[in-house]
Amino acid sequence: MSAVLQMTAFGLALLSTLFLLLATCTDCWMVNSDDSLEVSHKCRGLWRECVTNMQDGVRTCDQYDSILADHPVKIVVTRTLMITADLLAGLALVTLLLGLDCIKFLKEEPHVKLKMCYGAGVILSIGSILGLVGSVWYAVDVYVERAMLVSHNIFLGVHYDFGWSCWLGMAGSMGCFVASVLLTCCLY
Repeated sequence: MSAVLQMTAFGLALLSTLFLLLATCTDCWMVNSDDSLEVSHKCRGLWRECVTNMQDGVRTCDQYDSILADHPVKIVVTRTLMITADLLAGLALVTLLLGLDCIKFLKEEPHVKLKMCYGAGVILSIGSILGLVGSVWYAVDVYVERAMLVSHNIFLGVHYDFGWSCWLGMAGSMGCFVASVLLTCCLY
């Protein structure tokens, strides 16, 4: 039972870590939602803003000036939280890989391997919380920005909703959290 639980947690942690990495690197955290008359698809991300022409499929992206430039708080906080979550999830994945029963590393020390799995679960839980806070922070800020414009009857021509990168970050964080629960609560 322990080996099956470990492998399930490892598979879920691997998939969730990939989701977190993709969410951090991709550029569709905000997507234009008013596309009834739009001829282009606009996405804003943590690193750049892209526009895709719907007629011919040409995509152009504008990189943000610099990492050190003065950016909105939601971008800086989300970048920091997501990069930290990525690093923690990667560290937990390596620790979990070495702690699996099917790996010959420290085969004569089963208690150490169990502690490594438990430690990987704790690291995954911290990373999942940071990733979830970063994704939800960004999503709430998008919602508040849109609600403020609507409440003041301001129409800028484009309204943004949550993009697939934001949803991917939330899914990756929740997957890491479930894997951490499997490793910390169910393994003992």
